[in-house]
Amino acid sequence: MIRQPIVSVLGHIDHGKTSILDAIRGSTVADREAGFITQHIGATEVPLKTINKITGKLMENQKTKIRIPGLLFIDTPGHDAFITLRRRGGALSDLAILVIDINEGFQPQTMESLKILKEYKTPFLVVANKIDKIHAWSPNPNSTFMKSIIKQSEDVKNLLETKIYEIVGRFHEEGFQSERFDRVESFDKQIAIIPASAKTGEGLAELLMILIGLTQKFLEKQLEIEESGPAKGTILEVKEEKGLGVTVDAIIYDGEIKRGDTIVVGALNEIIVTKVKALLKPRPLDEIRDPKYKFETAQVLSAACGVKISAPNLQDALPGAPIKVARDQIEEIKEEIKQEIEEIRVETDSQGVIVKADTLGSLEAIISMLKREEIPIHRADIGKVSRRDITSTKALKDSNFDGAAILAFNSGILKEAEAKAIDSEIMIIESNIIYQLIDEYKKWLEEIREQKKRAEFEALIKPAEIKILPDCIFRKSKPAVVGVDVLSGTLKPLSKLMNKDGLTIGTIKAIQDKNESIKKARIGDQVAVSISGPTVGRQINENDILYTDIPESHAKLLETKYKGLLTQDEDETYIIIKALKRKVTPLWAMR
Repeated sequence: MIRQPIVSVLGHIDHGKTSILDAIRGSTVADREAGFITQHIGATEVPLKTINKITGKLMENQKTKIRIPGLLFIDTPGHDAFITLRRRGGALSDLAILVIDINEGFQPQTMESLKILKEYKTPFLVVANKIDKIHAWSPNPNSTFMKSIIKQSEDVKNLLETKIYEIVGRFHEEGFQSERFDRVESFDKQIAIIPASAKTGEGLAELLMILIGLTQKFLEKQLEIEESGPAKGTILEVKEEKGLGVTVDAIIYDGEIKRGDTIVVGALNEIIVTKVKALLKPRPLDEIRDPKYKFETAQVLSAACGVKISAPNLQDALPGAPIKVARDQIEEIKEEIKQEIEEIRVETDSQGVIVKADTLGSLEAIISMLKREEIPIHRADIGKVSRRDITSTKALKDSNFDGAAILAFNSGILKEAEAKAIDSEIMIIESNIIYQLIDEYKKWLEEIREQKKRAEFEALIKPAEIKILPDCIFRKSKPAVVGVDVLSGTLKPLSKLMNKDGLTIGTIKAIQDKNESIKKARIGDQVAVSISGPTVGRQINENDILYTDIPESHAKLLETKYKGLLTQDEDETYIIIKALKRKVTPLWAMR
């Protein structure tokens, strides 16, 4: 048996994902969404009859017999893309539609979606939506794009071409070949771009025709299922429903589920085993998340379909986790699901970030991207940021791990954890866009490392050259206190001093300017310094030139880790110091 393919619709917020589906199914879900933005994952079955009606003669002209019964569309919140939609071994979706506003082009969540499509190797096509908003566009409601474009002025055609090739150019930058659908030479090598308008219906016929064509040509084998086998699915949402209690919305992608079946459901802690009380299915062209009509009660359902399942004890079910019918071998199935969840909920590197996410699929996508960026992961788990997470991150921070932080994707923070994070000065980075979450972490880590590098650099003894000023001998010894002119570099307390022969003559105890102690003196400053060790008139005299006696370990760091950070005058003085030191120790500061 050939099941209907599962098609995810994804892209940037407000680029028209839900509106495209509304135009196909003749509904107004987008208008009913809070703020007109999709809040939850939805699923809609579009039967072949509807597809034939929209495509009309386009489909009639196709020589290949259509074997699939229709299309199952998954509509996702822009911030989630389809990361919550997974099954063992990859993405739940067989195919995806990436919706791009032709007038706005690539946006942050376009990039997020593209990275996830690439990660899961999911075939996709592009809808360049909102052609009706191109300046001077003349709408032709429900027309094919090819008929509509002929009726446009040359200026409009040229403007459309410019916008299409801007999209083609961006895809090229990301390593994809793409072309307007009617110019595609090879659908397995080039991504088809279909200009369309959800508002006027233009281009939707070509969209559906190409979806069907790609499915028939490339995906037919993977759509073959054993109709009566036990169902396998993925949880989309866990919801409280009036009169039903807690239910799960799920996609069944293989096999069959019946009322009364025992199901094994992925959960955060103990795997759930329960019995199906009711199977509720939206009517064709209706939405599982926001149905226009009442759900239909079903006794048995086959893949692929969206279904609301009512069963006891579903309150701890985990969005993104597997759900399976168990006709026997319950313990084995429980163990399979447990292992699948545990494979993703990781505790790996001794040092690394702590990751929290709202769903299993989100967590998996973040882990994959972090590994690609070679960012170590200490622990990755589902749920809100907790006190345990703060305590663990504090321990990592105390162990001198620079990158000790928590990355939270759509998970939220428990109040007690928030207070503890402030007290412990723990960084929590929150975002509802995965690649932004990771980019913000990398930017923060770079700043932390730069601050640390600067602090370490500041702690080093720097090159400095000073001259003991005449008539500025305030004390001859124990310690000697003299006035000096800083000729170059940076002078700090506790720096040792040496003479022109490279011999150490004492250590600076303190630096004063106008009778106030200061932490350092720079080129051009005239200050008083106390020097333990020498006696004026013996080891040092007026007008003597002295240099900081840089420890060899500091010198090696200045030439390697901190190379390039010295000022020009410090650099010049360092060359002199190095020459003086090598008169005494020929291999001094050799790497």
